[in-house]
Amino acid sequence: MDYQVLLYYKYVEIDDPQAFRNEHFNLCSSLGLRGRILIATEGMNGTVSGTIEQTEKYMEILQNDPRFSDMVFKIEPSEEHAFKKLKVKVKPEIVNLSLEEDLNPNEITGKHLSPKEFFETLQRDDVIVLDARNTYEYDLGHFRGAIRPDIETFRELPQWVRENLSEHKDKKILTYCTGGIRCEKFSGFLVKEGFKDVSQLEGGIISYGYDTEVKGALWDGKCYVFDERISVSVNRTGEETIVGECYHCGKQEERYVKCGNPECNKHLLLCEDCEHEHYRSCSTVCKEHPHNRYVKEHQLA
Repeated sequence: MDYQVLLYYKYVEIDDPQAFRNEHFNLCSSLGLRGRILIATEGMNGTVSGTIEQTEKYMEILQNDPRFSDMVFKIEPSEEHAFKKLKVKVKPEIVNLSLEEDLNPNEITGKHLSPKEFFETLQRDDVIVLDARNTYEYDLGHFRGAIRPDIETFRELPQWVRENLSEHKDKKILTYCTGGIRCEKFSGFLVKEGFKDVSQLEGGIISYGYDTEVKGALWDGKCYVFDERISVSVNRTGEETIVGECYHCGKQEERYVKCGNPECNKHLLLCEDCEHEHYRSCSTVCKEHPHNRYVKEHQLA
């Protein structure tokens, strides 16, 4: 494959996020990269795609900056760009957990487990495995036996934990997310809340899938990614399964679309038959919405 997708983050102080953003946008543009990069005073979080030559040059330039010399890149092969354009934005946080009192993952976070250590710990009977992602990500694929928090955004997770797990602070907690960045703050939140034994998957699901020893074992389904690919395979043991179900008919499905109502945009696992029958919508209200995108695309009105 001629292209690569890079997934990376670094919690490090950036004095002038806006100036850094402008410089970084120019750098990525000059290299021909596309993707989504968030900049904050607390660091940088990005996913970009480009040719092997472009992405290798980008990694070299970043790692020559003392702030990012130890930046870890998750690298995935791709047949083409995974993004349509380049977006570099300044945000208050590089992942939005919106805690009452923010925390620095460089000062407080859970224990990092390698893919092999995580795999071994997953099989213990005395652990709680907690998915730190949103429901639609979990529904497409997850670790076997993991808990599915009923949340639609990451910032809802702390409250869900307080309402559902507070009585289990003495249990061993394992948490995971796509690339590891959400768990950096979330595991620190758990430690601060008084959970005694908190561990997270080093490098996230993506690194776990590419680990040559565990090969994504004990992962069912696919992993949701926030680019044009929508999903990627994780389990490379030959035991890959489908866990997703069509929103309307319940058949096995791994095909994600967004609700045809632009005011809804709910993520839906939909088979093609149900997409056509329900106009790519989650409800009758959305199906009959005057601006339904499916209706416009197929000139049904």
